[in-house]
Amino acid sequence: MNSIHTDVAIFGGGIAGLWSLATLRQTGYRAMLFERNVLGGGQSIASQGIIHGGTKYALTGNLTDSSQAIAQMPAVWRACLQGQGAVDLSAVQILSNHQYLWTSASLTSNLAGFFASKVMRSRIRQIPRAEFPEPFNHSGFRGDLYRLEEPVLNTATLIQALATPYLAYCRQLSATHFQRQDNHWLIHLPSGQTLQANHLLLTAGSGNAELLTQLGHSQPAMQRRPLHMIMVKGDLPPLYAHCLGAGALPKLTITSDITPDNQTVWYVGGKVAEASVECSADQQMMTAQKTLQDTLPWLNLTQAEWGVFTIYRAEPRMPNNQRPSDCFIHQQDQIITAWPTKLALAPRLADKLLEYLPPPGEHPPEIPVQLPTPPMAQQPWYGNIPWS
Repeated sequence: MNSIHTDVAIFGGGIAGLWSLATLRQTGYRAMLFERNVLGGGQSIASQGIIHGGTKYALTGNLTDSSQAIAQMPAVWRACLQGQGAVDLSAVQILSNHQYLWTSASLTSNLAGFFASKVMRSRIRQIPRAEFPEPFNHSGFRGDLYRLEEPVLNTATLIQALATPYLAYCRQLSATHFQRQDNHWLIHLPSGQTLQANHLLLTAGSGNAELLTQLGHSQPAMQRRPLHMIMVKGDLPPLYAHCLGAGALPKLTITSDITPDNQTVWYVGGKVAEASVECSADQQMMTAQKTLQDTLPWLNLTQAEWGVFTIYRAEPRMPNNQRPSDCFIHQQDQIITAWPTKLALAPRLADKLLEYLPPPGEHPPEIPVQLPTPPMAQQPWYGNIPWS
């Protein structure tokens, strides 16, 4: 029986797990990643790909240390996207280098002072009406438009760029059998091999709770926030924008991509995705249609096709089910449980992870793990979600 030694065994092949794998391997650690289904499945592929810098915290005046931390993230990601950062993301497709924030006429006066504030002047600029892009260059639009210099990425190409250099260390594992021995963990693999890991890193999103149970732990506790995401397909202009409401959460957050049948798809989140999670798919489509009609009333969506699906955002449990504003790492018994909590914070989580580990040690030559390589996820509009 082959015995394989590694510093860190990672469970969960989403963007957080893949970024952590890259960081660990580059820093000199032996690390292996195990994924039950597909690389980047679940929350990662369902993300809208927005690399935001904490603008929504500033909208409510809540400029905490955590919001300052996320404010640094767009610059970190841009360096990586240019091939000059800690992780090479130069192969990632940038859907848009910026996003728009739009306001209704009723909100303009309330937000004018905010957008003129010193905090936001470096992040946002108001767009003159003569420069309005589609669909805002219509006489029916009565609000104001602002440009936010934060990119939107194609999540499928992001997953591929993170995974490709390290596929030799990514393996598909549907069932896991753990055993604690001395000061390390044994993972018994279906191949008959045994992996000896100094640390376990759990980055499986919602799957962290199940893994912790298998390991005999009940902490850290997890909360899940359901999102009832909407897809609109048709002859639509590309759009990467947030419709601002009275609170920090936008009424709508819209990103765009091209479907396999070469149509534009709007991928819609924001408040409309959170407020109607208990609705049926048909009810959610009606809610989405009304919300879009109310916010973009001049747009003709009668020929558009609609699809909805539910995704669960997993996070550490917070008082009153609040949203965490920073990444989360917890360590006990050489088990490190981590949630990035936001796509933009994946690099920060990987960097902070190094603080929980001793320096990498010496190992004998690595033995290949005799398990298949997991496939990579595709966006929801490539799957079997019904359109109507």
